[in-house]
Amino acid sequence: MRVCFISRRFFPAISGMSVYAANLLRELVRMGHDVTLVSQYRGDAAGTRVYGGGPPPPVPGVRVIGLEARGEQAGGDFEKDVEVMARTVVEEHARAPFDVIHAQYGYPTGLAALLASRRTGVPNLVSIQGGDGHWVGTCCATHKRAMLAVLGHAGAVLIGSRSFAAEVTANHGTPPERFTIVPGAVDTGRFYPAKGLLGEASREPRLLYHGRVDARKGVLDLLDAFALLNGRPARLQVSGIGPDSQAAASRARMLGLSGRVAFSGYADYDAAPEVYRRADLFVSPTYAEGFSNTVLEAMATGLPIVSTRAVGVVDCLRHEENALLVPPGDPQALAGAVNRLLDDADLRRRLAGQALEEARNLYAWPAVARQILAVYEGLAGTSPDDGWTDPGPVDPCRFRREPHLL
Repeated sequence: MRVCFISRRFFPAISGMSVYAANLLRELVRMGHDVTLVSQYRGDAAGTRVYGGGPPPPVPGVRVIGLEARGEQAGGDFEKDVEVMARTVVEEHARAPFDVIHAQYGYPTGLAALLASRRTGVPNLVSIQGGDGHWVGTCCATHKRAMLAVLGHAGAVLIGSRSFAAEVTANHGTPPERFTIVPGAVDTGRFYPAKGLLGEASREPRLLYHGRVDARKGVLDLLDAFALLNGRPARLQVSGIGPDSQAAASRARMLGLSGRVAFSGYADYDAAPEVYRRADLFVSPTYAEGFSNTVLEAMATGLPIVSTRAVGVVDCLRHEENALLVPPGDPQALAGAVNRLLDDADLRRRLAGQALEEARNLYAWPAVARQILAVYEGLAGTSPDDGWTDPGPVDPCRFRREPHLL
């Protein structure tokens, strides 16, 4: 099967969706399929500082085409980039016809997939990711219409969890039956526990936050919570970059945590497993997810986890069963859960063991890739739904003022 995969901020960008895309592409190649990756990237200093940037690297067995998001960089002209992506897919289809077009993110890549399908007759599917459901389409009428076009007319709509699907339904009125639930996945051959007993903690326990450094991921709440641990011997590593890197560093200084909190910056995917294995406890205080890759990686590494009762988290983590969960935005509760885990070795071992078993049995990549391939096979040879209309006039919105937040 010939697959065109349209992505957004693939490596070297810092994103769980980069990891997801790389693993899916690897599995498709392993199964013998012909894959072309068309990926946007930020090439400007501002975008690179927030996400990492530059053209996507080679992917073994995959034809890789990088498209600099010039419209986005020039002030949030996402429509210009949609046209460039669609035109590129059409040109590649003329070179060697595709069987299916798969877009990662509903906007802008999903709209580009619909446009490319209209011009080629190739069926499409779209994976709805976190920002699509939480924010995009709630910001302005233009993006609302764009999301409704994708949600209503894509050949299939993949989404990571039922709680996230319910949020998209609430925000956009999408019938629940439109969604195909395909969970996140983790490379269990790469992410595995360190030697020693699960749940073992060092004399000065090491807490880990790994991912995008963004207030919407709860990183500022985590710093406030860490300050509430009453001076107990513990250290916190904040691994990653993001739009709130400077704000997080300032918060740590203001709280007097500079000697106990390390901001280690970007850790590429090859280095990430060792980042997890050096930790004693993983903390993800996020406000919302589509499906959290970092949580799955922590589960597969055998780490005890503290997270939140947030959309996209509650589908894989259950309080007192494989993690401790607290309300989002509550540093006091977060500190209490961390203290409880640090004080209770039996609890750490039980939660970590259950999470590890589930990561290996439910979320390993080969099984999840087969679910996605089944959707491809069901769409191949069908005609795309061409009944959507262009989103129309461009409205101002926060993502045009700060396009890096999209």
